[in-house]
Amino acid sequence: MSAADLLGQARELLAAYPVVDGHNDLPWALREQVRYDLDRRDIAADQSAHLHTDIPRLRAGGVGAQFWSVYVRSDYTGDQAVSATLEQIDAVEQLIARYPRDLRLALTADDMEAARAEGRIASLMGAEGGHSINNSLATLRSLHRLGVRYMTLTHNDTIDWADSATDEPRHGGLSDFGREVVREMNRVGMLVDLSHVAATTMRDALAVSAAPVIFSHSSARAVCDHPRNVPDDVLELLPANGGVAMVTFVPKFVLQAAVDWTLAADENLRAHGFHHLDTTPEAMALHRAFEERRPRPEATAATVADHLDHMREVAGVDHIGIGGDYDGTAFTPAGLDDVSGYPNLIAELLSRGWSTPDLAKLTWSNPVRALRDAEAVARDLSATTDPSNAHL
Repeated sequence: MSAADLLGQARELLAAYPVVDGHNDLPWALREQVRYDLDRRDIAADQSAHLHTDIPRLRAGGVGAQFWSVYVRSDYTGDQAVSATLEQIDAVEQLIARYPRDLRLALTADDMEAARAEGRIASLMGAEGGHSINNSLATLRSLHRLGVRYMTLTHNDTIDWADSATDEPRHGGLSDFGREVVREMNRVGMLVDLSHVAATTMRDALAVSAAPVIFSHSSARAVCDHPRNVPDDVLELLPANGGVAMVTFVPKFVLQAAVDWTLAADENLRAHGFHHLDTTPEAMALHRAFEERRPRPEATAATVADHLDHMREVAGVDHIGIGGDYDGTAFTPAGLDDVSGYPNLIAELLSRGWSTPDLAKLTWSNPVRALRDAEAVARDLSATTDPSNAHL
């Protein structure tokens, strides 16, 4: 079959089984670029000069549901973190209200299916980092009432109750309070997201959680040895849990050569007095100069497909999904440059012999089923268990 035929087949499949994407940082990009001034970043029009995401490209990419990240930086602490998270939630609400023909708020799996039937993009929210609740289970419950349907237990930094993949460990995984956070997330019906957390935290959360967990944007560590990725022994636990690992597209998480290049590029930034995550014009100019001297290795849709092949083999086809991390990364793979690129990935998988039923699970059914199962667990637990008032 020709490349054009594969792409056409991919688009037909996505028309029936659109992508549920686990993680998109558009709200933070809008905060950083225009302080949520949606007139200046009208995503009904092409925003490719500024963003990975707009409605025309979401439509072209076959996206049917999006978990919008209501991320705040992990150096935001205490009430500042909570307030900033509320502002991020408000930004998503503004987007949904502004574009009602294209976006629909989704709080449940049934809402996701209803949005698909209406031809709208189901819009869910995920909080990225447990610092967003300021060590308060009441705040966790309040975020759930506001529509947040997953929480990533950490971001890049270890917090008071959970170890991050990219920081020094302090708890050996989850602390006792961290385990209580997981139990309370199960009770209210908020998915436990294990992207960004240390492998020890992954294992602890899986041992505690009565509901499916997700990895909203993580790839396979056996394919690319980066601590943000999921080890095989953890992938092997997903069938018993019912969870879903959603492959991410970030080159430094999917291509080993890009991991090595990024370490050198980050060191170059630090040597010139910048934080390695700095995206100011001055830091990016320094980054571009480094890239001119040492060209950045390029990931492709095939690179991401390699991860999905491995994750399917280890976890099973019922436990994988997609979480691109658009507008949360400076670089993207060739062919997956923005949210219009999902058909290229599906075409690559078709070329490898993936069946339509398996691809339908990857793009749509698996994450919808995980949320539905978490809702069922929450109904049972909330009927028999009082809200937790545990505190640090």
